[in-house]
Amino acid sequence: MFRGLVDNVLSGMKAGFKAILNLEHPIEREKMFNLKSSSKLSATLLALILGASVFMAGQVWAAKYVTDPTTGKVVSAPQYGGTLTAGHTTGGSTGAPNDPYFGNPWGPGAAVNERLGIGNWGIDRDVFDFSTTLTLSVLTGRLAESWDISPDGLTYTFNIRKGVRWHNKAPMNGREFTADDVVFNFHRMLGLGDFTEAGERDASVGSAGAVALISLPFESVTATDKWTVVMKLKEPSLTALFVILNDPYVAILPPEVIEQHGDMQDWRNVVGTGPFMVTDVVEESSITWTKNPDYWGYDEKYPQNRLPYVDQLRRLVIPDEGTMMAALRSGKLDFRMYAPSAIDSIESLQRTNPEIVVHPQYFRSSDSFAPNHRVPPFDDINVRRALQMALDNENVAVSYWKGWADPTPHGLVGLPGYYIPFDEWPEEVKQYYRYDPEAAEKLLDEAGYPRGADGTRFKAAVNVAGFASLDYAEIAGAYWTEIGVDVEVEQSPEYRERVLSRTWEGMHSAVAGAGYPPLLMASWYHSDVGYSNKGGSQWPEMDAMIDAARAATTNEEQQRLMKELDMYAIENHWLIFAPKTPFIHLAQPWVIGYSGESPNALSQSETYTVFARLWIDSELKEAMGH
Repeated sequence: MFRGLVDNVLSGMKAGFKAILNLEHPIEREKMFNLKSSSKLSATLLALILGASVFMAGQVWAAKYVTDPTTGKVVSAPQYGGTLTAGHTTGGSTGAPNDPYFGNPWGPGAAVNERLGIGNWGIDRDVFDFSTTLTLSVLTGRLAESWDISPDGLTYTFNIRKGVRWHNKAPMNGREFTADDVVFNFHRMLGLGDFTEAGERDASVGSAGAVALISLPFESVTATDKWTVVMKLKEPSLTALFVILNDPYVAILPPEVIEQHGDMQDWRNVVGTGPFMVTDVVEESSITWTKNPDYWGYDEKYPQNRLPYVDQLRRLVIPDEGTMMAALRSGKLDFRMYAPSAIDSIESLQRTNPEIVVHPQYFRSSDSFAPNHRVPPFDDINVRRALQMALDNENVAVSYWKGWADPTPHGLVGLPGYYIPFDEWPEEVKQYYRYDPEAAEKLLDEAGYPRGADGTRFKAAVNVAGFASLDYAEIAGAYWTEIGVDVEVEQSPEYRERVLSRTWEGMHSAVAGAGYPPLLMASWYHSDVGYSNKGGSQWPEMDAMIDAARAATTNEEQQRLMKELDMYAIENHWLIFAPKTPFIHLAQPWVIGYSGESPNALSQSETYTVFARLWIDSELKEAMGH
């Protein structure tokens, strides 16, 4: 009789939760689950859930629901098993090399090879929501369990975690992970020890390159015993600890694989210590990872639970937007990553499938432009100012992006505390970031570019990257045509080659206002950086400011220097700013444990590490017909 009562309670609870999931408005549905915003109802539900845990016939019936300690939301309790399938419109990293030494840490190994540190997934989301790049205060130990820094800031001692094993795959065969593995990788990247003759890797290789790592003044990296690594610097560096723990280029690769094959570019040779193992790659089509049954890690939110939860993780490449949305509607996809500008299809999805949760993430402007400052007409600041003033970004944010974009001007930096918000800019700077085509035309006249007989002042070309919106570039081109600048817009597969050649005299797509580590974002514009310096800037003043920020000895000093540096770039119009548009992540309601965090939130460029901490509510999925 008592068991029947419990079953009736559970049945009613399931019906109630199903009703909540079917609420038409996603915000109202969110409130129903959020203890912080709907405490009375949530507390009642929680009491029912906990009250349903009873002792019967010597057995404990476990609660079906738990409270997420980082958000206060009531969610289905963690469970193991199943496959989590995520969709992506591009397949670049499916066939990319997995070896950071060759400039790409985003291949299939990004869910396999771990680093010394990781973001603390168990942190309160009101403290840090994982929508921007990690800060040092959020990092916790991973392959390095703990560390110490000498009083003079020159010696870093890392205590390597015991009990970690490489995947049970040749040639590693499940052997124990040790301090020597860490030393091998740092020596290889920095050109130390056995790699002295080869020298450090080229910091300019890759989209961001190993700039942050190579810029550190390393003196030595040694293993003093099986579980201790000591790193010595020639001079103190405020950014050293963050880079050592979390830079994309210090993923710890298997030494035996490098020794046997020379590198780890072939995905078949990928071996790591992480929660997943690569089991299949179909170039430009899919990646499949399988659960590592011997993984050492536990869930930071629920420390009794060993990771990962799902048995398999799949990334499907679906270039066609219609096909992508059809896969979501039919339940063939559990998660869709990075939908930056497909606003129409997302709003359509919200109408037909309101149960799918939409998570916008305003991380950067992907559609800004970097003029080649070294050649006319872009070497004239008034030309750059005019191009900015000709753009009606506020109107475009509403008319084209339907209110999903943020037109507030930014400079290079987007991490709070390291830049000056637009409202606080001096008026003499603000004026050049407001839509004013008449003033823009006057500036072009003063710069010596009057309209010709055909109304054209000069011609310009725009080299649009794959990460940017071709539509917005064409909209910008139309605005520039109105002030007499004849613009040719092209989205070419030769984008990268054109940037690197420095012979292409137009504008390139560039990232602005990004939530990357501020010093990294600024360092991209140092004179000695290759691809990341989209405008080819060669300004000694900026180089000196970047070097000063690198040499800062306190966070307060570095924040002050970064603000000055960012304002310098803003005043000189190094970039033509475009609105910030969201990366949009879409999750089925049966994907539990996800609260809108960036898929690479836990560690830079590790796009799939978060998925080791998510689970599938199989009962809910089945109840919804999938």
